[in-house]
Amino acid sequence: MSKNIITPTKEFEDVLTPGYKDLVANGPYNRSAPGTVDDLGSFREITEPHPHCAGCGVSLGIRLGLASLPSPENTIIIGTPGCAYFALTQSALCYSCTAFGNQNSVATGLKRMLKIRHPGKVKDVLVMVGDGGVADIGLDYTLHSWFRGENIATVMLDNEVYGNTGGQESGMTVEGKVLNMAPTGKKFPKIPVFEMAKVAGCAYAVRTTVASPKKFGTAVRRAVLIAREVGPTYVQVYTPCPTNLKFSPGKTLEAAKDVEKTYYQYEEYMTEEASAYLSRIGELKEAK
Repeated sequence: MSKNIITPTKEFEDVLTPGYKDLVANGPYNRSAPGTVDDLGSFREITEPHPHCAGCGVSLGIRLGLASLPSPENTIIIGTPGCAYFALTQSALCYSCTAFGNQNSVATGLKRMLKIRHPGKVKDVLVMVGDGGVADIGLDYTLHSWFRGENIATVMLDNEVYGNTGGQESGMTVEGKVLNMAPTGKKFPKIPVFEMAKVAGCAYAVRTTVASPKKFGTAVRRAVLIAREVGPTYVQVYTPCPTNLKFSPGKTLEAAKDVEKTYYQYEEYMTEEASAYLSRIGELKEAK
């Protein structure tokens, strides 16, 4: 991707909104240094305000993740219908929305095409979708992309619920949790996608929450870098939903910190090949 594709011609400059002009001048492209979550607020992130609920953990996860990309101008985000769609469609990056669940299949095709179309150039493909897209409807596509060793990174934004369709339980909902459309509680445990990633071929996998933004940002950056050369990667981040989990919008980080003490304790896994690759490119630093 080049800034040229969003730079307006002079004939249209007078009719463009100030926000769009700001995006061209101050978007997340071609930064002189690698991006981190510390850079949030220093560049224009979105084309217009997104309609996420107040306190949305998913929108926070998207912001933290996109701010940490090693090469945003050479990255395409693959999504699927769900809460994540609302912020991703208005981000200042290349984005493609697929049919619900088949995002890893589309990402596979795009990554292979980009290797042919741009040989020798960095073109990152990052799947960023919710728990329903990864763990439920898209689980088979996700697993098979890992089995095949596709060079794509996958991020699950786990809010443990189908948030934009009324509050149905997902496979990632905690057992026993009562929701709007699960009045008697979830009947089985969370699907162990993180554990599955470690045995299904992922070279790198991390479990974390939005309450640890730098750890999450480091995980996203490493996942994208390792996927370039070593193999598939996976990041699972807890992004709690105040609307459907019934807590105050101001308590999102508190809710995320609480589960870090129990079933969402931070864990990072990488193969020897992935570790050697990060060391070789100077990226093997402790995530704080």
